[in-house]
Amino acid sequence: MKVYRIEKRVVMVGKAWEIRYMLKKYSRQFKTVKEWIEKT
Repeated sequence: MKVYRIEKRVVMVGKAWEIRYMLKKYSRQFKTVKEWIEKT
């Protein structure tokens, strides 16, 4: 599982279950993807 945080986007590479897990994990910290990108 790899997560690339590029300027205005997030690229996740991995298996479907890994991506779902990471999205749930990050959704606990950040309400939106935009907020996640701005804070990192």
